[in-house]
Amino acid sequence: MSRTGHPLKPYISPDIFANAPRPVVVIANDYPDGFLIPSHRHRRAQLLYPSTGVITVTTRDGSWIVPPLRAVWIPAGIHHEVRAVGRVSMRSVNITARAARSLPRKCCAVGVSPLLRELILRAAGLPLLYEEHSGAGRMMRLVLDEIHALPVLPLHLPAPEHPRLKIICDAIVARPDLEHTIEDWARRIGASPRTVARLFRSHTGMSFSAWRQQARLLEALKRLAAGEPVTSVALDLGYASPSAFISMFRRAFGNTPGRYFGAAA
Repeated sequence: MSRTGHPLKPYISPDIFANAPRPVVVIANDYPDGFLIPSHRHRRAQLLYPSTGVITVTTRDGSWIVPPLRAVWIPAGIHHEVRAVGRVSMRSVNITARAARSLPRKCCAVGVSPLLRELILRAAGLPLLYEEHSGAGRMMRLVLDEIHALPVLPLHLPAPEHPRLKIICDAIVARPDLEHTIEDWARRIGASPRTVARLFRSHTGMSFSAWRQQARLLEALKRLAAGEPVTSVALDLGYASPSAFISMFRRAFGNTPGRYFGAAA
């Protein structure tokens, strides 16, 4: 079902396979729009790949928006929350700590090559106890090799813990269209613009304008995935025109919104 908070089919928890005697296990789950998996963690590392739809992954360090042709890497033991944006077909690649020891130690968004996409979709249909020296075992080793080669992408919005900076960031996330300058925000929290600029750099690794642009971009991804028109998204997020928004989107993803989501479909 799709509207009452349940998966579209019986949910398969990755924890079921935590002790499986195989280094890599791929499982499939489908979720309705808005479905939330509350904060949790796993003993295995995960690569979460939405073959359709968009997911948001949130940890204490921030959030990642994962559109089609992208995935998010989650190391073992990291508490994370997952929300579906639109109807989502999720493929979860679950990797033991030993097999993942040379992979990133922090969450990150990554690109998914056409080869890896097909491998993940095919691997999701394999039995749990596949024969490691068979074609299935070779496929899983190739999945792992491809994951090692994935490029890290800038789809992360850092979540600062500094109390005054958090006031600004929470307000921007709630209203990405706000055109307040850094001077406006400085007055709101009782600080100088120079202090606010320094706080953004030291706590997020980004400038104020870059953080706000990233917040807008990630909100745009969610809205476009939900089927909202480009013009509405652009104007709602404070862009002067749809063409200005499309130019920004092309710089970030290498294509216009229509072609990007069309290619993903």
